[in-house]
Amino acid sequence: MTDIGKQRVLTGVKPTEAPHIGNYIGAIRPAIELAAQAEDSYLFIADYHALNIIRNAEELKEYTYLIAASWLALGLDAEKTAFYRQSDIPEIFEITTILSSVTPKGLMNRAHAYKAAIDKNKEAGRKGADLDYGINMGLYTYPILMAADILAPRGTLVPVGKDQIQHVEMTRDIAGSFNHLFGDILTLPDFYVQESTGLLPGLDGQKMSKSYGNHIPVFMDSKKRRKLIMKIVTDSKLPEEPKNPDENTIYQLYCHFATEAERAEMRSGFEKGGMGYGDAKQLLFEAVERDLEEPSKIYNDLLADKKRIDTLLEKGAEKARETAAATLKDMRHAIGLR
Repeated sequence: MTDIGKQRVLTGVKPTEAPHIGNYIGAIRPAIELAAQAEDSYLFIADYHALNIIRNAEELKEYTYLIAASWLALGLDAEKTAFYRQSDIPEIFEITTILSSVTPKGLMNRAHAYKAAIDKNKEAGRKGADLDYGINMGLYTYPILMAADILAPRGTLVPVGKDQIQHVEMTRDIAGSFNHLFGDILTLPDFYVQESTGLLPGLDGQKMSKSYGNHIPVFMDSKKRRKLIMKIVTDSKLPEEPKNPDENTIYQLYCHFATEAERAEMRSGFEKGGMGYGDAKQLLFEAVERDLEEPSKIYNDLLADKKRIDTLLEKGAEKARETAAATLKDMRHAIGLR
């Protein structure tokens, strides 16, 4: 069993739109809890990775602030965790160049994102050279940049979902190749598969997703949040009829925000009858509001003072650059550069 208290935990997050509660419960909250347990932790905003998708400068800048404000508002301790922009650590990109020279092309061919893009082109009927249609070198070589992100601060533990294990395995392969050629310079990280919270249902009972339009944003006006929660789709059972809470979107969401006693009370009300959907939705709203009311205030305050966000990210970058510079110095010495 991994002793978190002895690890340097590293997490990366792409700058996107503000999160919904599925992102919060499934990724942000567990990552913040893990960082709090670790001996040392680093969290970076992967703005260079985002260039593969985002082509608008103002959009990238704004998304970076939204993500930074979100994590800080939801409890990330910037005093303990080095929180920084990937783009503020120039050493990462020289490390990427060095790693590129020891990375087999065949390894890149096996990357999930690249293979998914190829499969999409096959499904569209493309063949031969057209199989690479729409695929840029940023996408193709992203595992090398990701390896540099992890290896630069000498991360020892990287929290991932089951579908992201390959990211860390490739980093280990690339670091292993370098170490085999030049000595044991790079720290090989381990992955940490976080316990699944399960797929959080959206307003319509499907997986919560912005693409489905069934999500509940983390940060929004209380009245709008209540209005959304009241739109959760239910069956036509009357309040006095027994209901299965485990097949109930309201209860499934409630479990992530309510206390143990509150969960037990709602479960009993559904199973025995007497708990109407309207009352249950109100209880869910109150539990969500209790959890997110203060973070929402912090979030809005941060976005109103973006210089404060810049200051926090710059402070985190100072620590990250210190470790990255030491790593790069060791690598340059090992390969024969001054």
